[in-house]
Amino acid sequence: MQPEKWRETVDPFSLPYHSFQPLEILGYPHAGNDVFHIRGLYRGEEVRAYVKAARQPGAAIASEAAILRQLSGPVFPLVIDEGDSDPPFSVTLAMPGERLSVLLGGNAGLASLAFLPEYGAALAKLHRLSLPVGNQADRRFFHPPAEELLAKSDLLYLKDFFAHPPTASQRCFCHGDFHYANLLWRDGHISAILDFELAGYGDRDFDIAWAMFLRPGQRFFKTEDERQAFLRGYAEHGEYDPDAVRFYTAQCYVYFLQFSGNDPEYCGYVRDWLKSL
Repeated sequence: MQPEKWRETVDPFSLPYHSFQPLEILGYPHAGNDVFHIRGLYRGEEVRAYVKAARQPGAAIASEAAILRQLSGPVFPLVIDEGDSDPPFSVTLAMPGERLSVLLGGNAGLASLAFLPEYGAALAKLHRLSLPVGNQADRRFFHPPAEELLAKSDLLYLKDFFAHPPTASQRCFCHGDFHYANLLWRDGHISAILDFELAGYGDRDFDIAWAMFLRPGQRFFKTEDERQAFLRGYAEHGEYDPDAVRFYTAQCYVYFLQFSGNDPEYCGYVRDWLKSL
């Protein structure tokens, strides 16, 4: 089931398609841009696809489509249409599979451990790609939290910790948003890697931390065993700096505390994790 309409969006039927003809909106997935799950026609056949339209200036719709066109393999969505109109848009074929959050439910018995090595290995393989693309756009999450933010969050005891960020950045092609919602699984294996809008060359260890840190409502990646399972999978195909990953994980948690004030369970978990530093 895809979400019902949850905010005002561009009309996807008004976009100037070239090879895709929309027939019916099936759902409105939550995303920063306007995204639609749509039944439509492509090359004379009925297909299910996702239409993504830029919601604000700077959305990297064209960059994402260009990256996807350079990737080959069954886990990468096929771009079947795109346009640089106002707003820019792209259309990709829907991919099979379910998110880990659906497959694992409450993650009884740490069922996640059967999936996480492949999760980590998939990110390491992406990091080994050499593509003619630019650097990732800067994001506030890339920078240590300011003293003002630490004070506001009652985390000033971490001031000295964040005063010493990793000194050497290992640059590589980064997915940019390799968290669980952007992967689909089928028959116990990854069936799709989605959303390359934030991709580009960036810091390898931050990309790892961004994939592993716990999001609000998430029921896996809550234990050290799970994190190590992910990292073991990563290490089969690439190197990483554990201290840098830990630093960037803490960095992400400080920022996410600002979004999660109404979730005491999550905030308690994050504060306990930060204290463990």
